[in-house]
Amino acid sequence: MSYDAPMIEPIQAWSSPLFVTSNPDHEFLKSELLQYIDQYVENQNAEIASEVAITAKHQLSESKLCFLEAQEPVIIELRRMLEELLSAVATEVNSDFWPEGAEGDATIIESWFHVTKNGGYHDVHSHPNCSWCGIYYLSPGESDLGMRNGVNRFYDPRVNAEHYSDAGTAYISQHGFWDFEPVEGQIVLFPSYLKHSALPYFGEQDRVIIAFNAVVDLI
Repeated sequence: MSYDAPMIEPIQAWSSPLFVTSNPDHEFLKSELLQYIDQYVENQNAEIASEVAITAKHQLSESKLCFLEAQEPVIIELRRMLEELLSAVATEVNSDFWPEGAEGDATIIESWFHVTKNGGYHDVHSHPNCSWCGIYYLSPGESDLGMRNGVNRFYDPRVNAEHYSDAGTAYISQHGFWDFEPVEGQIVLFPSYLKHSALPYFGEQDRVIIAFNAVVDLI
């Protein structure tokens, strides 16, 4: 007498979507953005001008949280492009939950740069008061994924996922974090609840990124 095993349907629940793309205008904007950031750093009165989580940051310069509000043509163009990307991502993720034909309209509400020097890092944190966030790698310096040098690390949001470990949890234990190698011109977009960090960076060249937080309206 044979036994027919019941069909088992896998369900991927509670996933955390992250998106990676590249700035198509990176080569056109890069030099002007770096020059603007260099001048900004020279003129600011404190290394961490935002005055946010100062003790979590080491060997880096950070702007105020309104960097992309500057009325410089290169900044205006970058902000326009980033808000279009965020709007597209929000629409893709939420299309099954919005009215048919609705689209997302993202607005960047906070933005800043980091210029990380040799030995610099940013401890684990998340971004409150927004729905989507992003990191634009303007100049990654000597960051290296294999050496875990200057990479951004994202952490599993399932806080109790590893409260018990055996052979049946190998699929969890192998995914406690996700590392992104900073690639020049690359943009990473992620939901605001994901905790992440910038691991220690070592190199003679500065590691320069632009980060941003956004809210999304329905249109």
